[in-house]
Amino acid sequence: MSGPRILAIDVGTGTQDVLVFEAGTLVENAAQLIMPSPTALVAQRVKEATADRVDLVLTGVTMGGGPNHWAVEAHLKAGLRVYATEDAARTFDDDLERVTAMGIRIVDGPNGAGDARRLELRDVYTAELMTALGAFGVSTAFDAVAVAVFDHGAAPPGVSDRRFRFDYLREQVERGVGLPGFGFLADEIPRRMTRMRAVAGSWTGSEPLFVMDTAPAAVLGALEDERVQSVDRVMIANLGNFHTIAVSLEGQKIRGLLEHHTGELTKAKLEDYLDAMAAGTLSDQAVFDDMGHGALQAGTRSAPPELLTVIGPRRGLLDGSRLHPYLAVPHGDMMLAGCFGLLRALASRVPGFAPAIEDQLGAQKPN
Repeated sequence: MSGPRILAIDVGTGTQDVLVFEAGTLVENAAQLIMPSPTALVAQRVKEATADRVDLVLTGVTMGGGPNHWAVEAHLKAGLRVYATEDAARTFDDDLERVTAMGIRIVDGPNGAGDARRLELRDVYTAELMTALGAFGVSTAFDAVAVAVFDHGAAPPGVSDRRFRFDYLREQVERGVGLPGFGFLADEIPRRMTRMRAVAGSWTGSEPLFVMDTAPAAVLGALEDERVQSVDRVMIANLGNFHTIAVSLEGQKIRGLLEHHTGELTKAKLEDYLDAMAAGTLSDQAVFDDMGHGALQAGTRSAPPELLTVIGPRRGLLDGSRLHPYLAVPHGDMMLAGCFGLLRALASRVPGFAPAIEDQLGAQKPN
């Protein structure tokens, strides 16, 4: 059977997870890679520059933060200089005045930074990935590429990026777009989603590009698990390295949503949040005041969730939990949940890919 080949890349804070989908094969046999995330790679190179006692100039595009942000702060505290172009600087904050307050010097290009070591910021390592696949005889010809990144959006000055992002999530839920609606073809990405647009702007391939938020992609991928598919009302918690998202679903209708920073959570605190979400009593303001993003409830649920499902690299946070969570393993590989979600969302947006994707992954869970 011939059909589309799709490259799915889920870019997280700890890892970037890659799946090569090929129609007519078994998804269990698909080429896949679990590699360090772009932000972790940049952080390591910043640390090397710090050890070498050299200044840095950051070029490229807006990318994900976390480890690279902390490494740059440490570089500055070591008495070394950091220069950045405007696009690269927005990796650290949408407000460039706050970036300069960190100590980063904004320049038009690398020529404005003397002999500083150049470091390019980007979320997709296209050339490196193609080299790795080619080294093992895997074709690098694709009919589409799907990428997931976590995007706070470009918050206006004085507006919390946590609040700005969660307001966007709330708007999408209220619009009723469902989990696949958090993904966009390259020319459809909202202007506020600067990280997604940076991915699209830096993509040099000729293939159609689909970009999605990592959080709903992971939740959508968790629905691939057979036990999760067997119930109508499910709560899915994706415990990522940096962010935790929990979604309460009836079919694929979103009835509740919680987003927080994993590092701020303890087992007891997360259990309490999930209990309140199941009961419909979780406070958005309480989550925000706890340094999380927020919480929402949509519509009226018919009954509490039948199953709590947990995925993500930090799922061990709920080991031994009184909530007795089920550890989902979609298609035998929890780390590829985001890639499976990307494929499902792409099939929803580009129906021409749906038959091949459903042939491998099975029929979509009904709404």
